[in-house]
Amino acid sequence: MATIGQAIASYERTLISGNTPFDRWYYGRDRAALAREAQRGFKLFTGKARCGACHALGHDHALFTDQEPHNTGIGWQRSMHTRAAETAVPIAPGLNVAKHLVEAVSEPPPNDLGRYEVTQDPVDRWRYKTPSLRNVALTAPYMHDGSFATLADVVAYYNRGGYAAPDLDRLIKPLGLSTMEQNDLVVFLESLTGDNVGEIAADGVAAPIGDPKASTRVP
Repeated sequence: MATIGQAIASYERTLISGNTPFDRWYYGRDRAALAREAQRGFKLFTGKARCGACHALGHDHALFTDQEPHNTGIGWQRSMHTRAAETAVPIAPGLNVAKHLVEAVSEPPPNDLGRYEVTQDPVDRWRYKTPSLRNVALTAPYMHDGSFATLADVVAYYNRGGYAAPDLDRLIKPLGLSTMEQNDLVVFLESLTGDNVGEIAADGVAAPIGDPKASTRVP
């Protein structure tokens, strides 16, 4: 129980991440706080790339989520096709556990139909709630099922218009972003990392989870 309590406390600390380069630049009006590439990425985020339509911002704060479910095509793709499994499961920033060790003590994953599992409404099939983007650079792999290893992979997926899934969200269309624009968008997403990351990582390393020999540190 002590380990569970420590893990919960560590998680709750990740929710306090407002002091980021982006927040200092956008809400704090510190024009030197955000790199030029990230500023261009923010313009894309709220404009051409249409990210802000779901990962919403407020006038005085930003959770980067509209709290709504959307069909990104990922759930449908997973249901229709088999993909290679990830080799590691992130436990905390810089701390991974080999996926086969997790699967060895886990039940087989059920067919995941998203919000449909709750509503039984066919319209909700493969729709998943929009996550916050706070500290997103630390939470790989990405999408609800860990389909993509990097933020660049995620941006490339949306740039090409996703998968041709039934009931794909109408906002998901080819974006026509250049390589530089995609890179700028990734740099912006990296600017959403709070300055409490060191504390979060230390918590993750300090909390014993299962067999210590099964974990690997990533430089």
